[in-house]
Amino acid sequence: FPPLSPLFPSLILNPSQDSLSQLPAPQHPRIHLYNAKQVLSWEPVALSNDTRPVVYRVQYKYTFSDWSDIDIVGVNCTQITVTECDFTASGTSKGFPMDFNVTLRLQAELGELHSAWVTMPWFLHYLNVTIGPPKDVGVTPGEGSLIINFSPPFDINSSTVSFEYYVHYWEKAGIQKQKKVKGPYKSNFILLDGLKPFRVYCLQVKAQLFWHGTIRSGHLSNTSCYETMADASTKLQQVILISVGTFSSLLVLAGACFFLVLKYGGLIKYWFHTPPRIPSQIEEYLKDPAQPILEVLDKNNSPKDDAWDSVFIVSFPEKEHEHVLQTL
Repeated sequence: FPPLSPLFPSLILNPSQDSLSQLPAPQHPRIHLYNAKQVLSWEPVALSNDTRPVVYRVQYKYTFSDWSDIDIVGVNCTQITVTECDFTASGTSKGFPMDFNVTLRLQAELGELHSAWVTMPWFLHYLNVTIGPPKDVGVTPGEGSLIINFSPPFDINSSTVSFEYYVHYWEKAGIQKQKKVKGPYKSNFILLDGLKPFRVYCLQVKAQLFWHGTIRSGHLSNTSCYETMADASTKLQQVILISVGTFSSLLVLAGACFFLVLKYGGLIKYWFHTPPRIPSQIEEYLKDPAQPILEVLDKNNSPKDDAWDSVFIVSFPEKEHEHVLQTL
């Protein structure tokens, strides 16, 4: 998480000091609330005449409770030598309840000596937290759209608090001053539609936390850019343009062929005319000139089988012949 920054710069020193309050108090304590993180840090107490390590004690209380040492699950900030107490350091510890008022105080100790208590003003996580950008932002290009999905900045109690999201986007080829904002969205799955096809768009996502009428605005995510795909109308236009272009090309080709045939018909006919061939009998004679030419010519023309004519003899009786003549 980002470097610790002071959330409450003012300190409240406990005026009551006993005889053992001989150590200087820790200086510049800072409480850092970022997403689900809760961290208290301070500057070390330096002693010039004692080499023993100074230890520190952190206590807390809720509005309705007394002071208690920090001894929550997995976290112990009693007699520690480090100058930081991370209340959410353990994976099993979620820190202080996010909807409770919490007050912290800090003391330095060295043997039987201890400093005055340094008390920080109370904080309430949902009211004072710094909200980071949404996590794991993923974008899938669609048909003239971008499909965005992500995770909330941190887990919340949805019964008392909620997140809303905004998308900042602009066309990369355009001017960034023309940045547009869409939202709020309740879901962490957003369809950003109405975009131009085959254009590169850049976007950022931001979360806002709502808690009992209080709004905490979060940080924008890193800029990422994606190219949209063709929508249905663009695809239809492409099909029409391709069809028209193909048909026009065929017309131009057919016209060119017709023009060439009209202008160079004789030449084309000459190119495609079958050249004359030597008869097979002459070709065989040229292969063997010693062979008599007439025999070569008659070789293929001689009938394979003898041809026979059929002869029919028709005769009529003499009486029938006379009858036919009388009839005529």
